[in-house]
Order: sequence, then structure tokens, then C-alpha cells
Amino acid sequence: MSPSVARLALVAVVALTGCSSGGDGSTAPAQPESGAVHVHGLGVDPADGALYAATHTGLLRVLDDGTATRVAGRRQDTMGFTIVGPRTFLGSGHPDPGEDQPARLGLVESTDAGETWRALSLHGDADFHALQGAHGRVYGYDATSGTFMVSEDRLAWDERATLELFSFAVSPATPDEVLATSPQGLLRSSDGGRRFSREKARVAVVLLTWLSRDDLYGVDPEGVISHSGDGGRTWTRRGETGAPPEAVTTDARTGDLYVALSDHRIVRSTDGGRTFTTRYDE
Repeated sequence: MSPSVARLALVAVVALTGCSSGGDGSTAPAQPESGAVHVHGLGVDPADGALYAATHTGLLRVLDDGTATRVAGRRQDTMGFTIVGPRTFLGSGHPDPGEDQPARLGLVESTDAGETWRALSLHGDADFHALQGAHGRVYGYDATSGTFMVSEDRLAWDERATLELFSFAVSPATPDEVLATSPQGLLRSSDGGRRFSREKARVAVVLLTWLSRDDLYGVDPEGVISHSGDGGRTWTRRGETGAPPEAVTTDARTGDLYVALSDHRIVRSTDGGRTFTTRYDE
């Protein structure tokens, strides 16, 4: 492993795998911190354009005035998080310490913008650290088994590849095109995640968000934004967020780019990642 890739792996592990579960799958009590602490996922609800941040201490709704409220007062440690429709969220991770549930949530669903959740599948078994809904499917990376999986109905799962990933993004145009970040660098699958191969592009990104057919963004461990206009084959450096990243998403309606940072801020770019303004600051 080259020094640059080794450093990428080290920083990414620290930044992206801050999970509260122990080696036996148990869950440590949620810490008393408030706000955007350890953001595992971001999403924009198409119902009203609201920004949500899935954190170690609960799901936050980020308000227009730059403040945030914890949805339903729940401190569910939502690791994997994706918004798949109006007020419809999918998640994974670990339950609120006050709830009598298994340490691993498997796939859970909310149809009321995070107010309530119900178990769909793999309850007690899987801990998805990355989830994405696209093309009528759910794609997930289970950190417990190190398996990339796909479900057509959110109930049964096809286990497709076993490997170490930091994050992944699915092409909005092609269901079987998947890009992923890993300790080995950027990986691509053209068969729905059954096989991955290393990309020629040596871009040191750890987080990805795929906006349109060829338009995607990557963030490196120090918060530098790179953009690709050809589906991830070539990349151009755009701007900097100012701190290490924890999660990234794009608003499909506006093209705005959001990045959650390790200093408890969430920043927004309206010019393709060239400049950023603070959307939320704890």
C-alpha cells in the first residue's frame, strides 16, 4: 500500500466509522452531547426541502434559521441513512438506549419523517453503515459482515460482494453502476456490486454523492471537494470545506451540495463545491 493510500485509509477509518457498538455488537449508552455530533448521513426531504442529519445522538431536522431539533427526542444512532421519498426515510445502526431492541437495527423505515420507525429486515443482524435507495432498490454496506448487499423489496437481500468500503454511490442513470471508496482507493462495479475493480483515477476521496448521470462529487479526508463530469473517470479539484468530512449529500432539486464536518458544522455550496457557507453550526 502506498503512503498516500495508507494515510487515506487511516484518516477515513477515524472519520467515518465512529460507531458506538462494541466488538460484541452491544451498544454503548448515547452520550449527552447535543447537535450534529458524529453525523453518519445527510438527506433532503422532497416533501418540503428540509435538511436532515442522522447522528450518533439522534436524527436532526436542520431548520431554516440555522438551528436544529432532534426528531421525536429520540437518540437512535442512525448509521446508514437515506431519504427515498416524501417523508420516507430508511436507516440502520443502533437503537435509542431507552428502547428494548437488538443492538443492530438491520433495515428500518420511517414514513413520517423520522417521528417513528419500524423494522423491515435483518433486525438484530445487520448494521448498515451506508445505504442508498435508487431505481426501486435499496443498496447497503453491512459493516458487521463487510458485505455489499442489494434488496428489491426491502425484505430479502442479495449478498453480492465482501470487501472493505468507506462509502458508495449508485449512478442515477444505471442501476448496476456503483462507485465506492475503500482503503485501496476508488472502486467501480458495473454489475450491481457483485464485482469491484480499482479505478485508474487516483483521487483520494472517502465520501461520494452522485447528482446526475455523469455529475458527481467526492470529498477527501481533509474536506477538499473534487468533481467529476464523466461518471467518476476523471476528476477536478473544486474547493475546500475547512474541516474533515463526516457525511455528504446533494439536493436533487437544486443541485446544492451539503457536507457535515467534524467540527459540528454543516456547510452548503450552491456553486458546485467551489465555495461554502455555513448551514448549521452547533
